[in-house]
Amino acid sequence: MNLARLKGNQVKNRYPLLVACLTAGIASIGAQAAWAQSSHSGHAGHAGMTMPATQKAQENAAAESDHATMPRMNHAAPTSAATADAKAENAAPQAGQQPAAPAMDHSNMQMQGGSAPADARDPHAYSGGYGLGIGKYALGGPRQLRMADEHNFGSVLVDKLERVDAKDGNSTGYDVRAWFGRDYDRLVIKAEGNVAKGKLQDARTELLWGHAIASYWDTQLGLRYDSGNGPNRTWLAFGIQGLAPYWFDVDATAYVGESGRTALRLKAEYDVLLTQKLILQPSTEWSFYGTADPEKSLGSGLTNASAGVRLRYEFSRQFAPYVGIQWSHKFGSTASMARTAGELARNTRWVAGVRFWF
Repeated sequence: MNLARLKGNQVKNRYPLLVACLTAGIASIGAQAAWAQSSHSGHAGHAGMTMPATQKAQENAAAESDHATMPRMNHAAPTSAATADAKAENAAPQAGQQPAAPAMDHSNMQMQGGSAPADARDPHAYSGGYGLGIGKYALGGPRQLRMADEHNFGSVLVDKLERVDAKDGNSTGYDVRAWFGRDYDRLVIKAEGNVAKGKLQDARTELLWGHAIASYWDTQLGLRYDSGNGPNRTWLAFGIQGLAPYWFDVDATAYVGESGRTALRLKAEYDVLLTQKLILQPSTEWSFYGTADPEKSLGSGLTNASAGVRLRYEFSRQFAPYVGIQWSHKFGSTASMARTAGELARNTRWVAGVRFWF
């Protein structure tokens, strides 16, 4: 320590000018930093810095002057429009002051989610005058662009085309559905029956007009024509068809025929996707008649019911062969008529067929 202090004194004594220069430089740097801090302290908007008292007092005085010239706003509890008008009429402005503004009425104000204007959902309200046939970009001649619901489409579904093996003999059954029209209105054709020993057995053909009443439901109105064994029958048909909750395909139709005959037919199907191509389809069908029709071997009430299951493999969505089994049962006087004619009231049928559509 003594040696270092001695050397420092020697340097100080030998180089007095160098020591004086270093001391002056350090003092200059400190003065510049202090001046910079004092010059920036006047900006009150800077974070962590305060405004000088004189400048702050001047700005407060200016703000009070501006506020004095602005109309007064009433922040009290909302009042009715009549009360606000009465207060405005009774309040007399003082000399040199502007009249006080009436209190704001918040009672009629609507927040987001309130009632919409009457034309809020008008599709042409915000089109700016442009459309398919009018406006700057309209095509000449007949209209070429159309919406999907303006076109007619058609489809034919052969739901069942099968060979039936039963105790009372073999037969060929069919169930065909077709439609032509648009999204809301269409012509519907349903045909169902079977052929045995080269002869058409019980067959039912329906010509209906379908109208969409919901996203998955159509009402159907038209005619039904029964042919095959016994005399032919004509019915007026009214029903509903669609997709019930949990994906049940439901078809319910009521019929009114000649001589006060009435009937009701209920049918339901459900597709169980074992895989994307292998599908198990259980189905059931129930028939009711209001009056007996001995010429068609039909009694009154619940006449017959059937239940079955079919397993199909879809090579494509449009083509699928299948195999299955179906149970049928006749009830009441209908079963008695069948036994009298030598037919079975209960029967089990093995089926194999194909399902396709285009």
